[in-house]
This record gives sequence, structure tokens and C-alpha cells, in this order.
Amino acid sequence: MVHAVLVRMVFKALAMAAGCRSLALLLPCLLTLAGCTQVDDSVLRFGLAAAPVTLDPRFATDAASTRINRLLYRRLVEFDDSFQPIPSLAVWRRLTPTHYRFRLNEDGRRFHNGARLTAQDVKATYDSVLDAAQASPHRGSLALIHRIDALDPDTVDFFLKHPDPLFPGRLVIGVLPADGIQGGRGFNREPMGSGPFAFEHWRQEGALRLRRLADGLSVEFIRVPDPTVRVLKLIRGEIHIAQGDLPPEMVAWLRARADVTVVKAAGTNFAYLGFNLEDPVVKNLNLRRAIAHAIDRPTIIQRVMGRSARIASAILPPDHWAGHSTLKPLAFDQTKARQLLAAAGYQSGRGPDITYKTSTDPFRVRLATIIQDQLARIGIRVHIRSYDWGTFYGDVKAGRFQVYSLAWVGIKMPDIFRYAFHSGAIPPKGANRGRLRDAKVDQSIDEAERTTSLEKQANLYRRLQVYLLEKLPYVPLWYEDHVGVMRSSVSRYTLSADGNYDGLIQVRFR
Repeated sequence: MVHAVLVRMVFKALAMAAGCRSLALLLPCLLTLAGCTQVDDSVLRFGLAAAPVTLDPRFATDAASTRINRLLYRRLVEFDDSFQPIPSLAVWRRLTPTHYRFRLNEDGRRFHNGARLTAQDVKATYDSVLDAAQASPHRGSLALIHRIDALDPDTVDFFLKHPDPLFPGRLVIGVLPADGIQGGRGFNREPMGSGPFAFEHWRQEGALRLRRLADGLSVEFIRVPDPTVRVLKLIRGEIHIAQGDLPPEMVAWLRARADVTVVKAAGTNFAYLGFNLEDPVVKNLNLRRAIAHAIDRPTIIQRVMGRSARIASAILPPDHWAGHSTLKPLAFDQTKARQLLAAAGYQSGRGPDITYKTSTDPFRVRLATIIQDQLARIGIRVHIRSYDWGTFYGDVKAGRFQVYSLAWVGIKMPDIFRYAFHSGAIPPKGANRGRLRDAKVDQSIDEAERTTSLEKQANLYRRLQVYLLEKLPYVPLWYEDHVGVMRSSVSRYTLSADGNYDGLIQVRFR
């Protein structure tokens, strides 16, 4: 098989020579360069843009790890379509405002080594997350737990430091066996769960293989970071499914092929522009408002994203139980943007120079270039800086930016407001990367979290979302749809709103 770098170089060379971006012309040329590779036709191969970091759910934070761990482990709680917690491995009762009792169901009670999952395993899992020495990134969201008692093999009690009506929704970490935790098993490379898939091997960094327990089907996750190479591998049958991280032009080209099926689902991944509010330029609210009104999001979604997104006005989608369904997004209005720019102190249509950081993903760079052009039309000069993911993300967490673009993935709980906007959550204590310090925001979050009525809590969060749209620590862009492509040998693969891989549980493969 032609090396990924060579394929990418040839793709760019052909594009320059052809003077066009037509994949219909370029991909067939590249396909002739791809030699045959011997593959196991009994294995369903899933192409990933990024490999998982860990198979230990106590430490997983990246999207690939989280989605694959859902297949390996069972959780106490799941969420319904409005993001309310519902029973999964257990049902629960609130005995007092600070005392919850969970009763384990029968389904999913067998670890892959044959041992029975018990309340002691639940206790050991969450005790280890709460252990400061373990340094789990999920410890903060569970710090309200005072004590965990395993009453019998089927019953576990959680005692809280203070009331929290959202508490059941926090118990979404996959349950591990207590003996493995106590024995120091390396779950990151040797997982042991009770989910619908069992671990087979991870012999090389880019190829992880799981086995579906229902029928023995092997699924291999293969890292193919370049989207062009991922499409080539799909066409040649070297992978059978790819999900997400594909430019719309490639998706359109694949949709026209008889041997490929394209599926799409509305997503909840929230894309935004973030600002460093300690920066002397972008801390100016009128400037941020000018930027917000200068971005033509409807046209970007229609012409660049292939209508695969919904305009966003807040971090929570409108169909979330605490979402704001009537909050209107900021309109594209260049006249208003120029007026706001003048109010920010920039006269004669000449705005500031700002630096926009993004990753090296080709589609993200393309979006940055389009936003650069749109801001130039009102007088703001944007300098794009693209970096590999590790460098870019490190800079964002460290506050080394003026403006950046990212997306929040898989948000289900409104505690995202504390994590992303509270003054007590500035990194490394949280993800308030823009360094927002606003007493009204802090007060609103604190009041919502003290409220025991979900209805009142939802109203408080809705008012907070209105205020955040006024203050613009983020410019909301859109909620990105999820797109999956698969060969004709694959059927019954479905997509979910958060982009998980649960469709593999019922997928059929010939």
C-alpha cells in the first residue's frame, strides 16, 4: 500500500496540476497508485482519525477512548434523548437528599473472564476514581461523594456531602473488577469489562481488535489520520466503516458510489470560537460582538459543510432538558459588525490584527481560512496559526492564544457550565480556557447547583445561557452532524447524537 504521506503528496500535486478540487477526478487517479494489501475478510475494520489513548474508563477523556470503552464496559446509568439519566446496569432510589441506593440488574453482570459483577466492583471502581493518588480526571465531578457502601452483592449505597439532584447522571464510568483494581491490573492496555465487546489484542498502536460476544464478530479499529487515505482504504476494502472527520466533498463523492452507503445523524458536538479574555485586544466586548456578527454561519453550513450542521446559540443543544429552545442565534450582519467595531475604538473600517489558532486538520484549516476572509471584510486582519493536535491543545489549555476554535463533544450534563465558565475552573482546575471571571456567571452556576428542583435548575441554566450569549466568552458556531460511510458489505450501522460507536453492537457484516 502506498504510504500515507506519499498519497497525500500525490493528492496535492494532482490538485495543483488539475487546477480544481474535484474528488471525482482525483480519487480515481490515486486509487491506481494503491497496491493490493492482504487483509482478513472475516474482520470488520473501522477507520479512526485518532487512536484511543487508554482503555481504562477511569482515565479516558478523548473521544476515541470514551467511545470504545462504551463497548467494553457497562455503566450504572445511561441517558435518554433529552439527556435525562435512565437506568442501565442499575436502577436507583433517592432515600434522602444525600443518600442514593442503586440495585444492580441482571443484564451485563458477567465480566469477560467469567466472574460475576457485584456491588463491590462498583464500589472499588468509584473509590479508585476518588483516590487522589490515582489522579483520575473524573475525580472533580464526583468529589461530592462522601462514602460508598456495598450492602450486598446486588446493592450499593452512595452518600453525598450535599444534595445534588443530578447525581445519578454522574455515574457513567465503566465498572471494572475489584480484584483487578486491587491487583494493579493495567486496564489501559488489558481491559476487563462486562460490555457487549471483549478485548482481543492491541498489537500495534494503530490497530485495536475487539470481539462481539453475541456472535464472535471481530472488529478492528485502525488509525488512519489523513481523510484522503481513509477514503482510499474504504474504496479498496481495507476498512469497511469510517465515521466523522471527512470533508463534505469526499462525502458527496462517496454518496454517488453504488458500493458505499452514507448515513447522517444530527449531532450535539458544539463548535465555537474561544477568546483569551486576558488579552488586551479581544477582551473588548464590542470587538467580540463584531466578530460574531461578521461570521456568515448559514452560508458556511450550506456551502462548505454540506448542510451537515445546525446553527448554535448556546453550548447545550435546544432539545436538552436544560437547553434554551427559543434563544435566537446571533445574526450575520456586516453593517452591525462594522458599527460594533467602531464602538470598540476602531475607526475608518480598520480593525485590529488577531491571531487565530487551530489544528492542522485540513478541514479545520479551511474553516479558519473562510472565517479569516469574512472578518477581513469588516476590517479585522486574521493571522492563522495551525499546529499538530498536541501542541495546539497544549497552547489552548495554557492560555497561549488570542482566538482559537474547538468543539465540545458528547455534552450531557449541565455541569459543563462550571467546568467551562466558572472562575474557579481556570486550568488546571477546569476548562475555563478563556479565563472568564464574571461574578454573575459564578453566582448563577452556584445557585443552579444548589437548587434541588430540576425545573428551577433548568430555568436558571436557561437564563445563564442568555447572559453568556450577551457576554460572548465563546462565539457559538454550530452543532456538527455525524456522518458515517460504509461499504456495501455493512448494514444496520446507526449513528447517535453524541457520535458513539454503539452502532457496532447490532451492525451486520458480510
